[in-house]
Amino acid sequence: MGRLVHFEVHVIDMERALNFYGEVFGWKFEDWSDYAGMPYFGAVTGDDNELGINGALMQRKGAPPEPGQPMNGFSCTINVEDYDTTEAKILELGGKVALPKYALPGMAWQGYYLDTEGNVIGIHQPDENAK
Repeated sequence: MGRLVHFEVHVIDMERALNFYGEVFGWKFEDWSDYAGMPYFGAVTGDDNELGINGALMQRKGAPPEPGQPMNGFSCTINVEDYDTTEAKILELGGKVALPKYALPGMAWQGYYLDTEGNVIGIHQPDENAK
């Protein structure tokens, strides 16, 4: 079975993206640019004992997706403790709503956003009372 083990977020402005993901989700970064031969920062997204994966921010090699363009790739969804607080941070730091908060009845709150680099990301707050 092919298990997802790493992700890469393509970014235009590395400092802006490091700030966005660090502030919104509390990710920590390690500079792997020398190893990768380009601006490339490993993203530690949580404790190794928690379910999830780590990834990286890498320099985008072309233009970002145009608004309204269909998804071409994967959308990553990030588990959060407080949906509304996380949404406020996303918007405060320059992100935009792509698909507003909605209930996955009896399971969670879900929504999608554009990050500062034009990528679609999801946020997910488990909540058995969501409806």
